[in-house]
Amino acid sequence: MTKLQKLKKSIQYIIKQPSLVNLILDQNDIRKQQFQKTYPNFLSLPEVSLDEISNQNFESNVDLFILDGGSLPTDLALLKTLAKGKDSYFEIGTWRGESVWNVAKEIEDCTTLNLSKAEMEAMGWNKRYAELHGILSKKNPKILHLEGNTKTFDFAGLNKKYDLIFIDGDHSYEMVKHDTEQVFKHLVHDKSVVVWHDYAYNAEKIRYEVFKAILDGTPKEFHQNIYHPQNTMCAVFNRENYRTSAFESPKTPEFLFEVNLKSNQF
Repeated sequence: MTKLQKLKKSIQYIIKQPSLVNLILDQNDIRKQQFQKTYPNFLSLPEVSLDEISNQNFESNVDLFILDGGSLPTDLALLKTLAKGKDSYFEIGTWRGESVWNVAKEIEDCTTLNLSKAEMEAMGWNKRYAELHGILSKKNPKILHLEGNTKTFDFAGLNKKYDLIFIDGDHSYEMVKHDTEQVFKHLVHDKSVVVWHDYAYNAEKIRYEVFKAILDGTPKEFHQNIYHPQNTMCAVFNRENYRTSAFESPKTPEFLFEVNLKSNQF
């Protein structure tokens, strides 16, 4: 099939199903072009090594299921490392509860916010998917599980600032921007650390829709304090003065991680 034939076929499909246009507009390359119009001199975040974040040779043990929609081991280890010495943690987006479960090994005061099962089902989501939310984290009675939609949730009503905050809810541009704005408006104090999941599709591929939402939702004076922890899919806001390096893809490896796996019946 020639390119012209493919184009003709594509147009026929779009005429029959106009929503297919969204698949084109949501392509990461298109999102990158849109991003560059707003941030022409900000194509990636400065990278910081996990050694630099931990202030020593990085080492961490984490629990995870290794199933669809979960975090990388390094994502969870990053959160657990950042949690050391902190007293409170707030999380948007729970899924199976792996992130807050690991953080709770370092912080006793842990709170997570997620849609209720009823709301997820009302949105047409798979019933089993709704039931699996918090399947791990709810095994820890010390973790406070709040239910609500961040579109309408009263963050000010919490009347509390948190040391470590993890944003991992709806990853659309609109919702990442909204959640980020609410976090900086209501939950952040002078020493808070904020982590966003899915800043990148993987450790080497930036997710520009989320990246733009992070920058648009974060006060401009804090843009200089946002970093990409190497070997993770995360972005982190921290007032620490990290040593950084420039993003590159494909990347020449700097670290070889040792991974020991041990299965335990759940």
